[in-house]
Amino acid sequence: MYSTDSFDEMFASADVPRDPCRAFVERLGGVTLDELRNRQIAAELHLSNMGITFNVYGHEAGVEKVWPFDVLPRIIGYDEWARVEAGLRQRVKALNLFIDDIYNDQKIIADGVVPEHLIQTASSYRPELRGFSPTNKAWCHISGVDLVRDRDGVFYVLEDNLRCPSGVSYVLENREIMKRTFSTIFQGMAVTPVEQYPEQLLRTLLDSAPPGVESPLAVVLTPGVYNSAYFEHTFLAQQMGVELVQGVDLTVIDDVVYMRTTRGLRRIDVIYRRIDDDFLDPECFREDSVLGVRGLMRACRAGNVTLANAPGTGVADDKAVYAYVPDIIRYYLSEEPILANVPTYVCWDEQQREHVLANLDKLVVKPTNESGGYGIVLGPRASKEDLEKCAERIRANPREHIAQPMLDLSTAPTLTSDGLEPRHVDLRPFVLAGKEIYVMPGGLTRVALVQGSMIVNSSQGGGSKDTWVLRDPAGTDSWKALTSHINGSAASA
Repeated sequence: MYSTDSFDEMFASADVPRDPCRAFVERLGGVTLDELRNRQIAAELHLSNMGITFNVYGHEAGVEKVWPFDVLPRIIGYDEWARVEAGLRQRVKALNLFIDDIYNDQKIIADGVVPEHLIQTASSYRPELRGFSPTNKAWCHISGVDLVRDRDGVFYVLEDNLRCPSGVSYVLENREIMKRTFSTIFQGMAVTPVEQYPEQLLRTLLDSAPPGVESPLAVVLTPGVYNSAYFEHTFLAQQMGVELVQGVDLTVIDDVVYMRTTRGLRRIDVIYRRIDDDFLDPECFREDSVLGVRGLMRACRAGNVTLANAPGTGVADDKAVYAYVPDIIRYYLSEEPILANVPTYVCWDEQQREHVLANLDKLVVKPTNESGGYGIVLGPRASKEDLEKCAERIRANPREHIAQPMLDLSTAPTLTSDGLEPRHVDLRPFVLAGKEIYVMPGGLTRVALVQGSMIVNSSQGGGSKDTWVLRDPAGTDSWKALTSHINGSAASA
């Protein structure tokens, strides 16, 4: 089960569990492999019965799939998580300031920190938003920041997801499944709860309502049942107690958004939109969109409705802009980044591009605006023909590619048909930003279920684990003191 080639999340060596995992490993020692498999079957049956699914576009075996889940949790100690949480707060705060600056004064460009052409050529940059600033200057109300560990055991930020990040519903369902299938082991483990997320999300949305609205009304806007994350849209709407709507359910009159109901029109103040920018408003973006609401952007710019996340936020999760996030943090906050980036080469820079082309067989090449693991070339595992095609694409469009060293992602024990084996994992914590910043404890641990694979995305054969962030055994006060200490250290750095 233990592999010396990667950092293992549960074991420091073949016979020694890491400190946060020690109690769990001791309890697991009394569980047989057959019993573990029975618990796995029970978890999968619950997922199926509850309709907890995701959609895979173009899959030969069908569209809707039961959410893949592994019963062994990923465990993170309270002290380590305090540093991660502080780093996430810092990063999201700086990125919100960056986006507001980019669409307004553009001081960071004038001061030469971020190149102007990098912004102007970003496919996710929306010039229609120039001069706009949302309530609380919160552009990214909901962020999903992907973290990975390399062999050194240090957390690195792999990418920022600031448009319509998905996966948080599976975090909540994973926890419920663990409580059902592993109740005897779960109890007494001092796991930080995650169940308050929907309440925190609703608070963030309502706090972001236009000024002067006494009792704001929020809705979740979905593109419909065929979207890959439709389960999540329905789940979050139900958990928050708000309406799930589609574009046809909304209308704009005199720059105000209304929802059609059996009792007439009701004014809507906040829209948690799960529709991409291009399809939000056929009057402003794609004319052929039938998913959005005509006039929605007029209402937004008039200050009559808040869109979460705000259109245009994607400029900050462009993978070429990602390379500048450490400088963005330093520029806006005068702090050193708490969480480091993965070293990144931007191919639009001639010198860096030549280095990438000369070392393609050692690097991972990523398109700057793809998601879900698509378009990635793993140099050390690619064929000569694939590397040649990759080089051609880079030369033809250098702005749209970055390259990074191939990380040896950390592993976690995972139940397979052959027993417990290490599988590579990453972590997507979720961050809410409104009047305040809230970080969900833990997040979505994604696991590459295929042996040796580094691709953790569910659309490409990945699964998930429940993520346990342990509370401070000395008590909540110590947790707050540690978090305060780390935040204070970051502010004075």
